[in-house]
Amino acid sequence: MREHRHAEDAAHPDVWTGRATSRVQWLLALVGAACMALGIELAVDSAWTSGIAPLVMSVVGCIAAGLLVLFGTLAFVHVDLRLDKESLEVRCGHIGVPRRRIPLSEVAGADFAPHVTPCHWGGWGYRWRPEKGTAVVVRRGEGIVLRLWDGHTFTITVDDAESAVRAIRSRLRTTTPGTAR
Repeated sequence: MREHRHAEDAAHPDVWTGRATSRVQWLLALVGAACMALGIELAVDSAWTSGIAPLVMSVVGCIAAGLLVLFGTLAFVHVDLRLDKESLEVRCGHIGVPRRRIPLSEVAGADFAPHVTPCHWGGWGYRWRPEKGTAVVVRRGEGIVLRLWDGHTFTITVDDAESAVRAIRSRLRTTTPGTAR
């Protein structure tokens, strides 16, 4: 996304917002919905003669698997990034959970990452790898890498990541004067 301001941010001209969306996650959500539909179909239209236990196990298994896939994928169908004068906030999915707020005083620097892939992080979602740090990966492509003062990194896939890095760096210069970047 380009640097822009939402209506609720009109009073705060120094707010940068961005987003990244995953079309693949929508497909996985459809698979989850299909599993739930299969479980419901089995429960409603069951002509099983092999007994009630296999039927209940099948229905519960389909619905549980469907719910896990559906909600697990919808939580990471997109990521929203909001940067203001004091902090950077990352929110995932439609309900904004998981959410992480990072005060700019904890950020040592920001770098543009042209090729962030779910494969390098072990999949989509909120990830942690000891050798790489933490990431929110909702799609393959560009992202930002925050270098934190505690030595950790935090990677986020976001559209127009170069603009996000410029906005973060400009805020870091104003929040921590005299520190080389």
